[in-house]
Amino acid sequence: MTRVLIMAGGTGGHVFPALAVAEELRTRSVDVEWIGTERGIESRLVPAAAFKLNLIPIKGLRGNGIFGWLVAPFRILRAVLESRKVIKRFQPDVVIGLGGFASGPGGLAAWLSGKPLLIHEQNAIAGMTNRLLAKIAKQVLQGFENSFVSSKKTRWVGNPVRKEIEQLPEPQIRYQARAQKPLKLLVLGGSLGAKSLNQVVPQTLALLGKEHIVNVLHQCGEKHLADCQHAYEQAGVSGTVTQFIDDMSKAYGEADLIICRAGALTVAEVAATGIAAILVPYPYAVDDHQTHNAQALKDAGAALLIADSALNAEDLAAVIRPLLENRKQLEQMAIQARTLANPGTAIQIADICLEWAHG
Repeated sequence: MTRVLIMAGGTGGHVFPALAVAEELRTRSVDVEWIGTERGIESRLVPAAAFKLNLIPIKGLRGNGIFGWLVAPFRILRAVLESRKVIKRFQPDVVIGLGGFASGPGGLAAWLSGKPLLIHEQNAIAGMTNRLLAKIAKQVLQGFENSFVSSKKTRWVGNPVRKEIEQLPEPQIRYQARAQKPLKLLVLGGSLGAKSLNQVVPQTLALLGKEHIVNVLHQCGEKHLADCQHAYEQAGVSGTVTQFIDDMSKAYGEADLIICRAGALTVAEVAATGIAAILVPYPYAVDDHQTHNAQALKDAGAALLIADSALNAEDLAAVIRPLLENRKQLEQMAIQARTLANPGTAIQIADICLEWAHG
């Protein structure tokens, strides 16, 4: 049986694309195991998807002060050794990293063990870990073109999206069926939440007033539930507020407009769904990669882009009000978003994994 070891963790932006690939590999009777961390979202999602998760002791280097940088080499060494133990036991035919803290030591362990290493970079600007691993990887897969300098081993494939999202009906069908119903707004803060969205969106809804009925589903992140609920109460508006949305395909499929960050996964899912978007890039993203991620949707007329520093209730209400009054514009934005979809990326990445496994 072919064996593939996946390394991905930290946030949903790394884990969900990796799960899409893992599920595709499983349909081909491939034995898949995972390297991740206890603190990342993978500790919950990977076992829930019935994949074996191997935990290694590693965390991010940024924001840990001088002491963190001093002990980092020892932590990395320990994580590499733990990863090598997993590789020695599992004996994967190929190892693929899709980002997150575990990918660095796991990728180095794969290289030291003589296993073919593949990496996939989701963002328009490559992260530090993948920039380093690219030097030793057999193949570098890209979610956005030109996130790495073009070479024989770089290849653009797009970002893998869960199959149930790719299979949603066309935007025209969804939007026309809801044209006479109250607008459905989906607010996504990502797996960590977005404090500015949690505060500003309820205030915006209050400014829109009762003449504009909006049904809201607001995903606020696990640490912000009470504060976000309080913000809605203070604004005197109602909305369904939740820490995490289990059925994202249903949430996307029912929404007319989404307000969200611009992580690579979210951008790919907005395109795959075909949904009108207001993108508010996370302001502290390394190299401002979220703004770069958002650019294609903005340029296509599928999304409006608002800097986090410029986000306020008055201006956001001024942006949303014309969309409420012209639902056809929302439909056109959604259609434009769908033109940027790249279905079948998980299948393509699975194909590449098996090519290296059998090569």
